[in-house]
Amino acid sequence: MSTESRDGQTPHRESSPAGELAGDLLLTAQRFHVVRLEEPCTDGSSRQRDVVVHPGSVVIVPLVSPGELCLIEVVRVAVGRTLIELPAGTLDREEPVAAAAARELAEETGYRAGRIEAAGSFWMSPGILRERMHLFVAHDLVAGPQALEPGERIRPRVVAWDEAVAMCLDGRIEDAKTIAGILITDARRRAGPPGGR
Repeated sequence: MSTESRDGQTPHRESSPAGELAGDLLLTAQRFHVVRLEEPCTDGSSRQRDVVVHPGSVVIVPLVSPGELCLIEVVRVAVGRTLIELPAGTLDREEPVAAAAARELAEETGYRAGRIEAAGSFWMSPGILRERMHLFVAHDLVAGPQALEPGERIRPRVVAWDEAVAMCLDGRIEDAKTIAGILITDARRRAGPPGGR
């Protein structure tokens, strides 16, 4: 599998942001922790803010063909529903970010990527959550078996590209990272390669 990014370098996992926030540790969980910070206000006072500190994550747009992508149907306990999403996962081990994307893609969909391309990153919910998500587009896919964790209930679903875009716009897809990933990728596909068509 080859990897590429816009600057020609393979992006690597960011160091955990835990040490960058000076505050009181309130909670340590398996994949995140919560820190209480003092935030200065414009009137000279300060207020307390509780921040969820997360190691970061990846989300992948798997192109099964030029006109199709693979979405997943995921049972989400937090919202009590099954959502339609792009495959994604937490940066919970020391590995290059592109390798994490390739691994999560294979685990959740069964597809192995011949080539995976970095396509940007974004903060997930910066009002309360310190989590940067890295977007990748996976090409030259080869089908294989999923490798789900015991608690994961995930079903792959191949969808036409235009249908996926429509699903983002009409509310059938409600997951923010999936909407962002598909619409960013769609805009780049329409714009053509960097430097013009």
